[in-house]
This record gives sequence, structure tokens and C-alpha cells, in this order.
Amino acid sequence: MRTKRVKRIKLLKGEKMMAFLVIFFGFVVMPISWVYTKALLSETNIELEKIESKIDSQNDNNEALSMQIDELASIENIQSIASESGLSYNNSNIKTIDE
Repeated sequence: MRTKRVKRIKLLKGEKMMAFLVIFFGFVVMPISWVYTKALLSETNIELEKIESKIDSQNDNNEALSMQIDELASIENIQSIASESGLSYNNSNIKTIDE
């Protein structure tokens, strides 16, 4: 009976280093970079939500101020302020300016 000899392939130093780097990169560097990227993405999404919240708040504030302007510019308000100041409201003296 003959026994087969298994011939081992010897790797050079450079090849061993390359294999080590590939394994190291695949099992250490890639997962760390993936987690780091996900953390940055999460942080960016949180900042985006904060900015959107500020925008919504400012839009609500702008809408409230616009309503207040409409109330102050109403004919009834103008007439009441004019009468308090001793003035009379005369519609024929009002001129409209178009921009």
C-alpha cells in the first residue's frame, strides 16, 4: 500500500503578510468602520430632526404673527383707533398703492 504524500505549498513572507492584512481588514477594520459610519448617520439624523423641529416652530410663529398683522390691519381696528384719536374714517380719502 502506498501512502500519498501531501505536498504543502509554502507561502512567502509577502504572501503571509498580504493574507494577514486581508483577514485583519475583513474582520477588524470593516466592522469598526461600519459601526462608525452608522453612528455618524444617526447623529446626522438627530441634528436633522432638531432643525426640522425649529423650522416647524418658526413656521408656527410666522403664522401667528401673520394673523396678528391681519387683526391689526382690519378695518374695525383702524376705525376704533381713529375714533380714539378724534379722527374720522373717510373711505373716499383712502388711496390704494399697487407695487
